[in-house]
Amino acid sequence: MNIVEYPDAEFMAMGLADVIAAQLSAVLRLAERALLVVPGGSTPGPVFDTLCGARLDWGRVDVLPSDERWRPQAHIRSNAGLIAQRLLCERAAEARLIPLYLEEASPEEAAPRLAESVAPHLPIDVALVGMGGDMHTASIFPRMPGIEAALAHDAPTLLPVRIEGEPEPRITLAAHVLRSAMHLHVVITGDDKRAALERARGLDAAEAPIAALLDDATVHWAP
Repeated sequence: MNIVEYPDAEFMAMGLADVIAAQLSAVLRLAERALLVVPGGSTPGPVFDTLCGARLDWGRVDVLPSDERWRPQAHIRSNAGLIAQRLLCERAAEARLIPLYLEEASPEEAAPRLAESVAPHLPIDVALVGMGGDMHTASIFPRMPGIEAALAHDAPTLLPVRIEGEPEPRITLAAHVLRSAMHLHVVITGDDKRAALERARGLDAAEAPIAALLDDATVHWAP
């Protein structure tokens, strides 16, 4: 694991956006299209605000959420909605969003069909993920039902997730799909999450799912 530290969140947003843009540009020099995986949540928003203005051929970039709450894109809790608002604008408006939601289907019913639509775009070229204070990443939560399947090397590409107390089910990319990215970045802010990250390094991935990615990731942290 490599950790890049920034003086504040603004510097991190600019620096990380520049890194991602450069990596996507390098991919596009060699391939017809590039796949960028990004999370929802509040932390990556400032990164998106800078990245959307990057000068690259966005028309050849596919954008895939790392996970999704089972809500339509217009819903306030939709990750795709946040990504569309904060990232797929300005120059990046030409990028193509690959949604992880199907109307009138449950996550269990939709997962195989959605996986078929994702498969032609894999492996991931650049992935950005976050980490919660409980050390979850994407929608892979500590000790959740099905945690072993989500962490398995031969897991399906997409897994349905149901967490007690959450207002909706979810769907998530499996850990091995994220780990296989050519470039994998984890973005966190604050002392609490830095401490959680350090704890995760000594825990089993079933207790700290982010641990499944750290050997292959660059972590970007700002106070």
